[in-house]
Amino acid sequence: MDSQAYPTDKITFPFDNSYFRELPGLYIPHQPEQRATPQLLYFNSPLADELLLKLPEDAPELLAALFTGNLIPEGAEPIAQAYAGHQFGHFSPQLGDGRALILGEVLDKQQQRYDICFKGSGRTPFSRNGDGKAAIGPMLREVLVGEAMHALGIPTTRALAVTATGEQVVRDKVLPGSVLTRVASSHIRIGTFQYFAARGQQDYVKKLADYTIARHYAELIDSEDCYLNFLAAVSQKQATLIAQWMSVGFIHGVMNTDNMTISGETIDYGPCAFMDSYKPDTVFSSIDEHGRYAYGNQPLIAQWNLARLAETLLSLIHPEQSQAIAAATEVIESFPELYQHEWQQKFRAKAGLTDSIATIESDSQLISDWLDFLHAQNIDFTLAFRYLADAAEGKPEALLDLASDPATIKDWLTRWQQPDAKPTSHRATHMRKHNPLYIPRNHLVEEALNAASQDNNLTPFENLLDTLKHPYQETPDTEQYKTPASDSFTSCYRTFCGT
Repeated sequence: MDSQAYPTDKITFPFDNSYFRELPGLYIPHQPEQRATPQLLYFNSPLADELLLKLPEDAPELLAALFTGNLIPEGAEPIAQAYAGHQFGHFSPQLGDGRALILGEVLDKQQQRYDICFKGSGRTPFSRNGDGKAAIGPMLREVLVGEAMHALGIPTTRALAVTATGEQVVRDKVLPGSVLTRVASSHIRIGTFQYFAARGQQDYVKKLADYTIARHYAELIDSEDCYLNFLAAVSQKQATLIAQWMSVGFIHGVMNTDNMTISGETIDYGPCAFMDSYKPDTVFSSIDEHGRYAYGNQPLIAQWNLARLAETLLSLIHPEQSQAIAAATEVIESFPELYQHEWQQKFRAKAGLTDSIATIESDSQLISDWLDFLHAQNIDFTLAFRYLADAAEGKPEALLDLASDPATIKDWLTRWQQPDAKPTSHRATHMRKHNPLYIPRNHLVEEALNAASQDNNLTPFENLLDTLKHPYQETPDTEQYKTPASDSFTSCYRTFCGT
């Protein structure tokens, strides 16, 4: 259908494109490629309602055209953002949106600002040697993991829609093409600051910093040492985010500085995965050959990335470089303490520990011993914490069945239960609110994506997504969604970035 034939009066995006308006020079305007036979695969109607979008749900052909880029809604000003980044520790001075375009920004029902962005919409001026396209599997992965993270209460980008383009994408094999429409509170990254700092364009760094503070940290605008406080606020956001990742066994897989948002949202679900058995050195990403972004390294990498942000802000923090470095270093060196506090809060809640039960110091040792047991006995991280809630009610059988040496776990349980002489349902109920039963199990994700990509069968994807939207609530006929993958699957499982 010709784009002029679409009934555009049925579509309303309340755009207010501040990045486009206020930051010329930090992006390149560009249009998405046209696709001949788009098809709607997924549409997040509740999210569209939150964003005050007027869209006809009974017109899938129209939505397919819209979310593939064939139809650009009124008020959109598509741009490819410029950014750089450290990729596996090596600096690339120019990356940018190589297959993404930000259509514009909208204000939701709470007047919070969000970007609406295409991913896989074709080549841009930043594509380098890439084709700018995406395959169905990786884009549906963004839906599954993003919505799971949202349901777990972890800040995240979200999928508004996924369309099939009707074209083929060549990776290690030929795959059906797709476009994701992603929503984020912004796409400003550490790498965005690095792009302009690397070019000595401090005027752009300042404009970007002022804009970012106004958009995400408005309470700092009139503060003394505004830019130093900005660095500290971003550090706190990252400490909270990484602790949340760790609490559910999430492994991002590619924590490059261009994949770390200033807003503190999780972005880019390429080679991500969830850990089954508790092993701090777990790596699934096929390109992380040396384990830089292993589960247990994520807090260290977050601090390293924040140091790269600090380097871009030095001239704003203080005109004397030595004083700027000293002040920024103090912020960066405080990150482990920030993170440890957030980690303790998360894991004490997961273990059902409160101030009235024991001191934080003894709790930390208790949790450390618990994790050591999980590691030594190859116990599933998610189920161990969930079944610990059953033990709080005096029903430890499911937990003990996970262990190769139940006697060791029994000894630990005696220490854990000591302050509470009697089993309590209140403690168990509290724990279940902090310990999901359902996560995106890697084997289930792969089964769902393969069915969608290879067989055009979305039913496994839809069923898994429905379960992941309620991670804490056990429901009938969902036994298969809580079962870990076999050791043989996990031992050879690898994830890929999809580019």
